[in-house]
Amino acid sequence: MSEALQVWRGSSATDGPWQPVDWCDPHAGAVLAADSWRVVDGATRGLHHHHDRFLGSVAALLGEATEPQAFWSAALALIPSEGDWFPRVELRARGEGAQLSLRVRPTPPTSTEAVVATAPHDPRIQPRIKGPDLESLQRLRTLVQPHGAQEAIILTPTAEVVEGAYSSLVWWRDGVLHRVDDALPRIPSVTERIVTDAATAEGVEVRAVQAHPRDLDGAELWVLSALHGLRVATEWVQGPRLVVEPGRAERGRAWLDAARRPLLP
Repeated sequence: MSEALQVWRGSSATDGPWQPVDWCDPHAGAVLAADSWRVVDGATRGLHHHHDRFLGSVAALLGEATEPQAFWSAALALIPSEGDWFPRVELRARGEGAQLSLRVRPTPPTSTEAVVATAPHDPRIQPRIKGPDLESLQRLRTLVQPHGAQEAIILTPTAEVVEGAYSSLVWWRDGVLHRVDDALPRIPSVTERIVTDAATAEGVEVRAVQAHPRDLDGAELWVLSALHGLRVATEWVQGPRLVVEPGRAERGRAWLDAARRPLLP
């Protein structure tokens, strides 16, 4: 399976709304907004949240319009109903304007565990919009790989935990599920929302906090993303001591599985 890139030409295009192009087109332009979600045999989770996050970013950049919704609906129709896919919708700068596009990508290898490390710096320019910082965040993960880590944990200038380069973080302590306080600028995570909503529905206390790495000593840390779902952090390189309680992660993955819905009605 290979990746395919389709550029949206608009629903009024007489010869079709899509134009297939090479994904490495050097004229693609800077990413202004993007969103990704995993689709397995035509089902996914949290799609309405991905819709709101992406189209909300597009509206903030381009103003309210009906065309992005038409793009979204047409994009969903292009995603295969069989197989394991990780599509990505994008708004890219092109010339004096911007262009919507869809990348239909096979899902890369996934895992259930991760080693994490503290990021050496925070490269984010627009921390609340998914897309503009993706390339710099990928480079951030590359910087921690020599230490055996798969994810870099971003801290504030005063060393509070914010998020992973490509993930959201939640952790358990004394039966309470902790998440990062919304006052700290970060991407609104769809996977985190599914997990915390399900936890709340089961009567689990969910507490928003501002915490330093030392506050996670003895906690179970979950690394959440649309690609991997729930990974348990088995180690924080030169960081707090993490624990893993048997069966707890399976409970979280069951919450994610319960949120799966057909991509199309």
